[in-house]
Amino acid sequence: MEYILKNGIVYDPANEINAEKKDVYFKDGKIVEDVSSAAKVIDVTDKIVMPAGVDTHAHVAGPKLVLGRLYRPEDSRRGVTQKTKVEKGESGFSIPSCPTTGYRYSRMGYGTVCEAAMPPLEAKHTHEEIGIIPNLDINPLTLFGNNWFVLELARENKIDELAAFISAWLKITKGYGVKIVNPCGSEAWGWGMNVHGYDDKPPYFDVTSRQVVRSLAKANEKLGLPHSIHIHPNDLGHPGNTGTTIETLDSLKDIVKSTKKAASVRDQIVHCTHMQFHSYSGTNWKNAGSGAQDLAKFMNHCNYATGDIGQVTLDETTTMTADAPMEYDLYQLSGLKWVNADIECETAAGIIPCIYSPKTPVSTLQWAIGLELFLLIKDPWQINLTTDHPNAGPFTRYPRIISWLMSAPKRMSMIENGEVHKWSYKRTSLATLDREYDFYDIATITRAANAKIHGFTDRGNLSVGSNADIAVYDINPNDFDPSKNPEGVEKAFSRAKYTIKDGQIVVKDGEIVSTKPSHVIWTNVKGMEEQEKEILDKVMPFFTQYYSVKWENYKVHDHFLSNPIRVDVEAEGK
Repeated sequence: MEYILKNGIVYDPANEINAEKKDVYFKDGKIVEDVSSAAKVIDVTDKIVMPAGVDTHAHVAGPKLVLGRLYRPEDSRRGVTQKTKVEKGESGFSIPSCPTTGYRYSRMGYGTVCEAAMPPLEAKHTHEEIGIIPNLDINPLTLFGNNWFVLELARENKIDELAAFISAWLKITKGYGVKIVNPCGSEAWGWGMNVHGYDDKPPYFDVTSRQVVRSLAKANEKLGLPHSIHIHPNDLGHPGNTGTTIETLDSLKDIVKSTKKAASVRDQIVHCTHMQFHSYSGTNWKNAGSGAQDLAKFMNHCNYATGDIGQVTLDETTTMTADAPMEYDLYQLSGLKWVNADIECETAAGIIPCIYSPKTPVSTLQWAIGLELFLLIKDPWQINLTTDHPNAGPFTRYPRIISWLMSAPKRMSMIENGEVHKWSYKRTSLATLDREYDFYDIATITRAANAKIHGFTDRGNLSVGSNADIAVYDINPNDFDPSKNPEGVEKAFSRAKYTIKDGQIVVKDGEIVSTKPSHVIWTNVKGMEEQEKEILDKVMPFFTQYYSVKWENYKVHDHFLSNPIRVDVEAEGK
């Protein structure tokens, strides 16, 4: 089928198209320059047209989601719907079922989501879950920051061997890139401990977090992977952690990005995730405040780092992370039920419910800090809209966050009318910030910048040859003032008029009208085959001795993959 999206108001920051009235053509799943007279016309006159959304960081697939659903049946009972001729029944709020995840992202106009933490030992099940999420392309990031082999290679500063290890493990797990969570800290948790600074060491490994992060960054750039290292720094959620965050990012300034074609799309050498959780001042929760101004100042003078926000949405939700000691800290603070998992020789994880109440000091402080970062970091290409789903709130709240960003009066009314605790203005600068995002900025932080940061060239834009991943929203920007109508913004971005995925209309007027199988995107490094064999020969005796699974059962074989999109990268070789 050939289609014409007729007379829409297009926002396509990747091509510097800002509110231009024009037609968009697509055929056989791709954006094209023109179509024949037989093309079907879809009238979207004066409606907003954007590339489909790209979520930079979320937790949507894998054993932690399954454990969360079992552990929180009260969450699964929320949002339940009957099945239809098109949809399976929906369930869940902060931890929706796999089909529900696909439906809800589609309704918001999204087409691609990054699964941000895939333990190698549990990669098979992560891919199984990806396979039953409809309508999305998903690129899972493999966890490396507490892997025993990585810790040893970083300690010995063997960057070439570490690069070979990453190359091999991305093939084994079918992962897209390198994820680092609380480096050395999650390993320390295996002994009931944590690290509390960038130069701390875990028990029994004579290596610091700094060495691990720098080594992985060097190896990542040596390979020229499409995405930079994706880091959850140490000290998440602890008052005073802004210094650790800035120290971590600053430590990478001497590492030059590879010039290889595979990495040339992105500018950054590090992506800092859920920055809100890493931007606190003070020494404890009694004197805690915002560190957003300090972190924003650093980011505004930094040309090699990007980040996503992890915006608190003031909901009850579920936190789940490979930062297991942080989850134990949260359990001690809240007293809510808690579950922990140690993943042998690789990482750890924890899950706990969380209530971000607008009436409590800490929750409101976190809410305000996230918005401060959005408003203080000058370049929208440097940041992305996320909630670290589900940790700071469910992804279905993205439209609400967009309304906050586009309306300073809405933010001020929440403060002045007492909807949020006084810490929101007494301990942050939020009440002094009148910046408002426009639709072009929103398209940047939810689409164009997100795709660039992940190294995607075939999505996040409406260029000829790109995937026909398109969203249409029922707003006429010519006579609509988002500053005065934040409720209208939230409503429109919650229910796309059309969502088109690979040229197929999956949403019309906010309803799912069709589904299509998901794709998994993974990175295949070429040219490292000999080095990979050497590193596997080196680590195999340890693996055989310490892992509880056989090597033959560890690898993710092709039949586990859902319609794979393989991204080939040429490495430097020897």
